[in-house]
Amino acid sequence: MLMLEGCVQPSLSPNTNAAAARVLDRLGISVSPAKEAGCCGATDYHFGAHTAGLERARRNIDAWWPAIEAGAEAIVISASGCGAFVKEYGELLQRDQTYAHKAERVSALARDLAEILAAEPLIELKDGATQRVAFHCPCTLQHAQKLGGAVERILQQLGFDLTAVPDAHLCCGSAGTYSITQPVLADKLRENKLNALESGKPDTIVTANIGCQTHLNGASRTPVRHWIELVEESLSERA
Repeated sequence: MLMLEGCVQPSLSPNTNAAAARVLDRLGISVSPAKEAGCCGATDYHFGAHTAGLERARRNIDAWWPAIEAGAEAIVISASGCGAFVKEYGELLQRDQTYAHKAERVSALARDLAEILAAEPLIELKDGATQRVAFHCPCTLQHAQKLGGAVERILQQLGFDLTAVPDAHLCCGSAGTYSITQPVLADKLRENKLNALESGKPDTIVTANIGCQTHLNGASRTPVRHWIELVEESLSERA
């Protein structure tokens, strides 16, 4: 499988993709990045720079295409914001005669990390973890990709004790570029979200998108991490 490393995540949370690769390897899944692939294009596109965003999409398609032709089974994406946008490549480039077919194929192969793990025998990973965990489900995971509950089910299967999160459907305030363009309201949404996440007194807060993770951590309250890091750490402790 291919893995989209992204542009922000390798700098702000470099262990996320590494942890994902190690967990997938434990399940017998080999992943490799395409060095030429970079930003998915979502930030440009959402800022209104549609041409620049689509050019990034085309560059990624070009970077992935040789591996896809060679039989790559999926494109694993650990940041739900990137995953949501890559899954739209086919629609966004449907009128591009050169890229329409390739974009449709790329979107069909794009998988959130949770989709990959959900299809695997997680009993191989179960270690009886007892940490209390609050999961923030990003809007791009639960609303855009319709994968609400996917990560929660994985964590529960692995033995983690998930706390209840009131109003879990509400945005944390990051919302792509929203935390930059509307900082006052974004900070208020973040305060509400952290109050909800902390209400169950979790040991750890995890999420599935680097934008949410960075925005929530900006409040300097309970640290927020990517959920795959928690899974990988529990496996290391067991080993």
